[in-house]
Amino acid sequence: MAGVAALQGAMASLSISAPGSASTTGFWGNPLSTFSAAPAGVCKNFDMQMKFMIKTCPIQMRLKRWERKKCKPNSLPVLHKMHVRIGDTVQVIAGREKGKVGEVMRLYKHNSTVLVKDLNLKSKHKKGTGDEPGEIVMIEGPIHSSNVMLFSKEKNVTSRVGHKFLEDGTKVRYLIKTGEIIDSAENWVKVFKEGSSE
Repeated sequence: MAGVAALQGAMASLSISAPGSASTTGFWGNPLSTFSAAPAGVCKNFDMQMKFMIKTCPIQMRLKRWERKKCKPNSLPVLHKMHVRIGDTVQVIAGREKGKVGEVMRLYKHNSTVLVKDLNLKSKHKKGTGDEPGEIVMIEGPIHSSNVMLFSKEKNVTSRVGHKFLEDGTKVRYLIKTGEIIDSAENWVKVFKEGSSE
């Protein structure tokens, strides 16, 4: 019986109500006071006492830096708008490949990166299958779209991209520095033919 009484005394100090509420009741219905101020001499000013009284420790789940992807309510990743498209000639303006020019091969809109032909090469170890032996091949690595800028082969300069409507009403992209129109029907036919042949 003494053990039960001791257990009841210990359980009475527990509170199941929300912290900071006006009145709380203990586990066995005994009235308890809310958060009390810090002991005398620990907090010297009023602000520190308030922080002590309101302090809570919520549990938050934090993703790793490489796992952070903004998602829609249907769990699909949010796709970013990008200033480059497949088939554009771009120049790398930052990073290890700075100053090099290449053609955009592929876009990854969920993390806003691009693959540029023969740039940012990385080694990949290919496993052997059947009669073919294993080998080390070089593949293009992704580059963030903010590190590439559209390039004019005629004037040999980089430029930002602009949008305008032609006389027939079609919306096209053009280079602001040179006025050169990037989008054309011939370019898109070429891109689609190359994509279907792969």
